[in-house]
Amino acid sequence: MNGICSFMKNDFVIMFLIAALGYLFGSIKFRGLSLGSSGVLLVALIFGHFGLQVPELLRNFGLILFVSAVGYTAGPIFFQLFSKKALTFIVLGILMVTVGIAVTMLCAFLFHLPVDLSIGMFTGALTSTPGLAVATELWGDIAATGYGIAYPFGVVGVVLFVQLLPKISKIDIHSEVSRLRAYKDSAASAGSVQNHIPIDSMGFFALSIAIVLGMLFSKITIPLSNGLSFSLGTSGGPLLSGLIIGHFGHIGKISLTCPEKTLGFVRELGLILFLMGAGTQAGAQFVAILLQYGIRLFILGALITVIPMIVGYVVGQKLFTLELISTLGAITGGMTSTPALGALIDMSGADEVAAPYAATYPIALISIVFFIQVISLLCL
Repeated sequence: MNGICSFMKNDFVIMFLIAALGYLFGSIKFRGLSLGSSGVLLVALIFGHFGLQVPELLRNFGLILFVSAVGYTAGPIFFQLFSKKALTFIVLGILMVTVGIAVTMLCAFLFHLPVDLSIGMFTGALTSTPGLAVATELWGDIAATGYGIAYPFGVVGVVLFVQLLPKISKIDIHSEVSRLRAYKDSAASAGSVQNHIPIDSMGFFALSIAIVLGMLFSKITIPLSNGLSFSLGTSGGPLLSGLIIGHFGHIGKISLTCPEKTLGFVRELGLILFLMGAGTQAGAQFVAILLQYGIRLFILGALITVIPMIVGYVVGQKLFTLELISTLGAITGGMTSTPALGALIDMSGADEVAAPYAATYPIALISIVFFIQVISLLCL
């Protein structure tokens, strides 16, 4: 019996069991919808509830792998796309976060919720770990409680939203992907240079350089008011370096390109490691939090997730006339949702949808930190 208990507490057994059950659960389709890789998150929540954890180091490692690969993939088209539609992505990033904080404050007022708990729910609904870090620094542990309430639906809700909209709209996503790929083809033809020297055929040298540079970017801090500061962090730094290196593709004669097969593998591995860690961490307190505060807070957290996405969709489609695939990419960025981007890539079969995500994500991240600090200045 002791041997079985010891076996089940082994970190590697826990990880691969969560992965196996998560992919099995995520493969179940209901009316054409499935959770895909995000099924790993729900299984991880259950494991976390029973006290089983994935080491934080592996969670951060997975996040770094995922965002670096995403940045690399989006790099060849990001700068062209952003230069043509910069205002669109800036507006969507700011707008979705603004709507999210407005819904949060309205819920706090109508249901007499503590501001610190509500701010935590806001960061969880938008799955923003950097936002949570600022919130807990300003408001304490109760913000982390709110994050734990809203985070699970913040992940699953966006994943389902990006799958459901194309079915409701009856738009052929794959035909829209071909238009997005035109940016990539244009960038490739404009920037093609021959005779670059590859260091390794798998591209791990180039990816390693991107990650090291990304971790340097993650340490750059911008001072803000009240003694606080802003940084891109572990999620934003590698994303930025991946975009830059993926765009230029070389340093002098040395090639920094990375094969698509390598990027696809690294992206998926990173995503499931991140979901395992995030799920087991949130699952440790999820049931206890619901029992203490009731199902009402879970529903309010869901509203904070859903309403900004609806607004983002309407503005992206009707005001800026974006293709649906670009709108969905921008929504995943505006919601700072790493798992939803993974789901969107799987659904569309195109890594290029990472470009709208990468264009909107930094704007949304800065906006989240900004609003948290404004509210703290008004309320503390």
